[in-house]
Amino acid sequence: MKRRGGCFCGVVQYELNGDVYGARSCHCSRCRKAFSAQANSYAVITPGSLKWLSGEDNLKKYPEEGHEGRLFCSTCGSSLCGVVDGEIHGITLGCLDDDHDIEIKAHIFVGSKASWEVMPENVPQFDKFPDDIEILTKP
Repeated sequence: MKRRGGCFCGVVQYELNGDVYGARSCHCSRCRKAFSAQANSYAVITPGSLKWLSGEDNLKKYPEEGHEGRLFCSTCGSSLCGVVDGEIHGITLGCLDDDHDIEIKAHIFVGSKASWEVMPENVPQFDKFPDDIEILTKP
């Protein structure tokens, strides 16, 4: 399935040609700070399925060093995707233009969620990263 997405200011745009899977909301303190929200919603993609349409030169990686991090627009700050060893691992769901048929499979790190957050029912919750990683890594 083809989907498009981009940053808040519109400088960075991408096309995703493939499925997203393992959609999760992470409630750890790091994601809350990085996304200025109660959680970060993220899904894994097939390697090589994302193509930058515009603004690739506007992307910055944080942290700059290390084998994993996130790419964000240096103009508006929108976090667009996660990278591992230089390859895009997944996308932030909030930057998708077309997000129909995506369903959150799990809420992770709810053991450190914000005290004011009310969790939805009927979705698996894990205090940490789930031991059964397949719930978040398989289509």
